[in-house]
Amino acid sequence: MILETNSNAVICYLGIGSNLADPLYQVQTAIDRLQQLDQCRWLGVSSLYRSAPVGPPGQDDYINAVACIETSLEPESLLDLLQKLENDQQRVRIERWGARTLDLDLLLFGDQSINTERLNVPHPFMLVRNFVLAPLAEIAPTLILQGIELSKHLQTCPAGELEKLSKHTGLSQ
Repeated sequence: MILETNSNAVICYLGIGSNLADPLYQVQTAIDRLQQLDQCRWLGVSSLYRSAPVGPPGQDDYINAVACIETSLEPESLLDLLQKLENDQQRVRIERWGARTLDLDLLLFGDQSINTERLNVPHPFMLVRNFVLAPLAEIAPTLILQGIELSKHLQTCPAGELEKLSKHTGLSQ
């Protein structure tokens, strides 16, 4: 859905990941559905990346991306929509950082800091996850986080295993 220009609109970055039930399909489906969210305007998505899992051993690799939207929704209302998309794609929450069909994380909500029982933004682990920082840097290279350029955060982030899979259209101008 298209969002009319609104002074209350906020630019948000969303982490997208999957390692179950055809992860490439799950991520592509999520991207398609994110583009159609009510009260949100789609701005773009990074390339897809394959990454080693974080969490319990024995998991398959993940497919990851980062999307950018503009929204007039409140943070927890956006979280509700993201969790609905996860549930629609059979997300089951059994163990922390366990395998999942879809994981949608609200990484940044404008320049707001949010700490509630349900939501922590900026995402508390984003600066140590290359599968978040690399795609984020691809679509928002001039972003400043905690007063430091994103490229500097990426240089100090643990390398881990990360493979760029495909290129998508970047942010719209």
